[in-house]
Amino acid sequence: MALASVPKVILGLIAFAIFWVLAVFPAVPFLPIGRTAGSLLGAVLMVLFRVITPEEAYDTIDLQILGLLFGTMVVSVYLERADMFKYLGKLLSWKSRGAKDLICRICLISALSSALFTNDTSCVVLTEFILKIAKQHSLPPTPFLLALASSANIGSSATPIGNPQNLVIAVQSKISFGNFLIGILPAMLAGVVVNAIILLTMYWRLLSIHKDEEDVAAEIVAKEELDSHRFSPATMSHLTSLNSQEWNSHLESINIQISPNHVQILRNRTSTNESEIHGVPSSSTFDSGRNSNVSLEGINGVLPSMTREETSSSNTNSEAVDTQRDANVMHSSERKNNLIIKWKRILWKSSVYTITLGMLVALLLGLNMSWTAITAALVLVVLDFKDARPCLEKVSYSLLIFFCGMFITVDGLNKTGIPSALWDLMEPYCQVTGSIQFTIFLLLGGRIAASAAEISKAEEKKAWLILAWVSTVAGNFSLLGSAANLIVCEQARRAPNLAYTLTFWTHLKFGLPSTLIVTAVGLTLIR
Repeated sequence: MALASVPKVILGLIAFAIFWVLAVFPAVPFLPIGRTAGSLLGAVLMVLFRVITPEEAYDTIDLQILGLLFGTMVVSVYLERADMFKYLGKLLSWKSRGAKDLICRICLISALSSALFTNDTSCVVLTEFILKIAKQHSLPPTPFLLALASSANIGSSATPIGNPQNLVIAVQSKISFGNFLIGILPAMLAGVVVNAIILLTMYWRLLSIHKDEEDVAAEIVAKEELDSHRFSPATMSHLTSLNSQEWNSHLESINIQISPNHVQILRNRTSTNESEIHGVPSSSTFDSGRNSNVSLEGINGVLPSMTREETSSSNTNSEAVDTQRDANVMHSSERKNNLIIKWKRILWKSSVYTITLGMLVALLLGLNMSWTAITAALVLVVLDFKDARPCLEKVSYSLLIFFCGMFITVDGLNKTGIPSALWDLMEPYCQVTGSIQFTIFLLLGGRIAASAAEISKAEEKKAWLILAWVSTVAGNFSLLGSAANLIVCEQARRAPNLAYTLTFWTHLKFGLPSTLIVTAVGLTLIR
């Protein structure tokens, strides 16, 4: 494509430069409006500068990509509600054999979850779990946070739904979900292993500091004791197993309409039972004996002379029995209701997992990715059988708007002819056969190129997969390289009682060698 007129090229470059700066540095001092607003600003400038017409701008918005993004985000919300990521967090510390074992688990679980549920979602929900585990074992969070962010980026490269740029590449290249997975999976697995080795090598001495095993065991025992002493509704039916003080305090907390006299009745009856157990006669025992004597006198023709207090005591015992029976029935009903709710919850979780698995199978079979994700999302909404607004509000609509603006801005840049001219200039040195020049080119500009999907449709499938791999792994280069890195950093900084700051230079010292080595290893395995 030939270059456009000079004014059009200059104005198009200005609009794209504003978009690029705000996309990479969303809090730039002279215009701190963020990525989403920066994307819209770039799109509007492309139209105002007449680099692209309004009709062309509308046509550039890819609804298939937006639909796939929306569907996967909704499914991720319901997976989070179904405690999927909570179970993944527990899996991190289950029978852990130390800090080095924990690093390997984080790398593997983060990579796999990112490939299936997007890297951003995995980082959001796993960061706090990792901070808690690090604090429990008195370990610095730095290597674990780096393992989470870097492995999430590497793992997300394996599937079209792993990250946004892969969505664009898969849709534009028309590579099926299965072919995309098969082409990059070996590189992803090798990259995760290499990344874990680099982390262990850099932080070996730091990870060798262990907490006293006795302290850990003591904490576990203390936690088990706390759990075993928690109040259980099952103990409420055994009145004699509670002492008087516990029973009295519990009676006061029952939220039912019982008069003060009834409460006193239950207390008297509890005292009676305790006295009988310890062999101590109670006033009720004497009253019972007295009543029996009076009855005998009545039979012999002697008129019983019951006082008002004795009559009240007899009525009190009868009311106590009735109240106790009502309380037992109420607690039995509560236990039954709790059991029903528990099984409904288990059934709902199983349904969410089954639908998600069905969505992945449909994607592997080559069905339309966008409509498959939207269908799965809607099935989950209907299955939930309640107002979907709270779940839909968790969808990142700002990301969808960002993509709309990006499509328009990038298409405007294409209209200037600059990308085609640059590609014609680099093409002799960028053969897909694996030259080092092609790798460096993608590492330097791969993220923007991937988001824009600026590769000719006549290129081979391998070129698309290389672009997906390199542009994703390049996000590990610095803290600003990917949204997953920023999410981990912000989540760690804002975690209540666990706040930790991951600095730019700390990430760069690890990100630089990791990016170069992992990228090189993966390029040899992409097919």
